[in-house]
Amino acid sequence: MHNAFWAFLVSRSKTSKLSNSYSTMNISKSGYRVFSANSTTACTELAKKITERLGVELGKSVVYQESNRETRVDVKESVRGQNIFIIQTIPRDVNTAIMELLVMAYALKTNCAENIIGVIPYFPYSKQCKMRKRGSIVCKLLASMLAKAGLTHIITMDLHQKEIQGFFSFPVDNLRASPFLLQYIQDEIPDYRNAIIVAKSPSAAKRAQSYAERLRLGLAVMHGEAQCSESDMADGRHSPPPLSSGRTTSGHPGLELPLMMAKEKPPITVVGDVGGRIAIIVDDIIDDVEDFVAAAEILKERGAYKIYIMATHGLLSAEAPRLIEESAIDEVVVTNTVPHEVQKLQCPKIKTVDVSMILAEAIRRIHNGESMAYLFRNITVDD
Repeated sequence: MHNAFWAFLVSRSKTSKLSNSYSTMNISKSGYRVFSANSTTACTELAKKITERLGVELGKSVVYQESNRETRVDVKESVRGQNIFIIQTIPRDVNTAIMELLVMAYALKTNCAENIIGVIPYFPYSKQCKMRKRGSIVCKLLASMLAKAGLTHIITMDLHQKEIQGFFSFPVDNLRASPFLLQYIQDEIPDYRNAIIVAKSPSAAKRAQSYAERLRLGLAVMHGEAQCSESDMADGRHSPPPLSSGRTTSGHPGLELPLMMAKEKPPITVVGDVGGRIAIIVDDIIDDVEDFVAAAEILKERGAYKIYIMATHGLLSAEAPRLIEESAIDEVVVTNTVPHEVQKLQCPKIKTVDVSMILAEAIRRIHNGESMAYLFRNITVDD
């Protein structure tokens, strides 16, 4: 009886040690790391802000370009069995940033990371998500490349078209910047109750309507020749193939297609009263600003006394800072999804809203397996 009792205690001790070793293994396995795949210092600022909010250190890695411009990534710590988040902000050199992300993801996959989640606040090539002429849907190609490199999940913000999520074979969380921009309007624009939300084209009307409804403000829509809508671009699927020499154009007998009227935009008009109001133009991306400058001039002519532009992604390419500075625009407000410190030095009208808080919270919730619904509260489909 005594021997049987000690045998039971020994077996109990072994079982306890085994369970403790399993729990220790599970704890180490459930760890996570946050890396930045950018090789330039300016692009790592957002990653540093996110890690500060999470209370973790940025993962140790080296990302650099060889003398022949090849991208090299060296991961300096173990990632085996862990959830890895790669924060990749997209600078002007878009293709280099994409290659850095792909090489980093593949390096982590090779080193046995459990899950690889890409945090890409501005998703590049998002404007090339439809077939144009005889081109290609580059956004779908990029989605396939990211999956092949080893990514298992993506966190992004305000995709140019929400249907882009269907290009991916893994989950995509498309966060929204509208709560931060709405808060900026309420806190930083004096007398915002006298403002009117403006869509600079009919295609942006739904987003503008969403802002107007939540701020309890009026809505105006601009339409006309200054508009450059993607739907108006020539689509090569409607053009006939060129005729080779010696061939005649003989159609099917009795087949007469109706003639298509050439599309002409009317002179620019503003649907809505902006006289004596603050005009707030909302959009998802501000890159080449000629359309925004033209819209601001029209709004000034219609009586708006202040003009603000609110956008999630401030690419601000080429001569954008100079054009904004010389225009009737009073302020351009963008988030820090894209680094634009140089542009801010060139144009003091450019202001920045920090969205690192929602990105950090998304990382925490995904790692802990918590619901993401809280981050989408009060968000409408049209945001």
